[in-house]
Amino acid sequence: MSAEENQIALLNITDAPDPRDEHFKTLDIHSYDYYLVMHSAGKDSTASFLWLLEQGIPRSKIEIFHHRVDGAPDEPRVFDWPVTDAYLKAFAKAFDVPLFFSWKISGIAGEMFRHNARTTATSFEIPGGDVITSGGTRGEKRTRRMFPAATANMNTRFCSSYTKIDVGAKAITGQTRFCNKRTMVITGERAEESANRSRLPRAERHRTDRREGKLGRLVDHVRPVIDDTEEQIWDRMKRWGIRPHPAYVSNFSRCSCAYCIFSNPNQLATLREIDPKGFHQMARIEDALQHTMKNGLSLHQVADKGTRYAAATDEAAVHLLSHEYNQTILIDSNDWELPAGAFGENAGPR
Repeated sequence: MSAEENQIALLNITDAPDPRDEHFKTLDIHSYDYYLVMHSAGKDSTASFLWLLEQGIPRSKIEIFHHRVDGAPDEPRVFDWPVTDAYLKAFAKAFDVPLFFSWKISGIAGEMFRHNARTTATSFEIPGGDVITSGGTRGEKRTRRMFPAATANMNTRFCSSYTKIDVGAKAITGQTRFCNKRTMVITGERAEESANRSRLPRAERHRTDRREGKLGRLVDHVRPVIDDTEEQIWDRMKRWGIRPHPAYVSNFSRCSCAYCIFSNPNQLATLREIDPKGFHQMARIEDALQHTMKNGLSLHQVADKGTRYAAATDEAAVHLLSHEYNQTILIDSNDWELPAGAFGENAGPR
């Protein structure tokens, strides 16, 4: 190689190591006592779970954690798809791994209506079936009375920070079984979804990590699909024969909240027709808060600009709005079909 060619090679940034991978390279992924998959029921969470199996991680060490965005099971549904809990129970049963639910009391709606009050407590299930509740007694009294903002800033997009990220952290710090143990937390962010996510590292110390402290709680946070494309995600789903969440079948391109703050006109137009009770409830919340979800436009005004998805048939809506899920999760990959919502409209991080 000539001196000039050598200089060009040195400047070739495509060969440079990705600094986001530095912590990941130091990990022995088979060395952990617990592998906690934070599962929304969406495709990226599912692909992250499957990644663990593909690495040969024993199912006996894997647990699924799901943060219920509307609060406890007996609290009213506001944002979520009614079928999500049942879908995840079927998923966990299909793979014979434990599923633990966690939630912020009163959910997203409770935080939205917060008025001169502390944020509410967090509850989480533990092995054996008990539920632990903590928090809600300390901290600053504040007023929100607004919807979360559709932004990358977690202080104003509090739906993620308060009802998912913080809830997941409390479910770890509130259990002594993670002390003096090695735990891997797995989440499904992908760089392709947003500029903010493209800057996330593949692995880092989790916010609950206290490996140098007296608790000896070592917790690493791994994002195994961070650089995967959506095509790769669906290919993995097909390879394993995973029946996707009914939202994808109905042409929704994301999963988790039905009434996501990133929802576009077509999604809201579809919801208004297939879920009129839920849609009008959310419209009444806008009136009560005197604040809209979508940048000054009411939900009805946004929905008026959209069109119902053809795949969101009345039959499909029955599955989405049911609290039961009676279909098989695992099917023959030869019978697997790409859902209508695959490669669909980009409506924010999913």
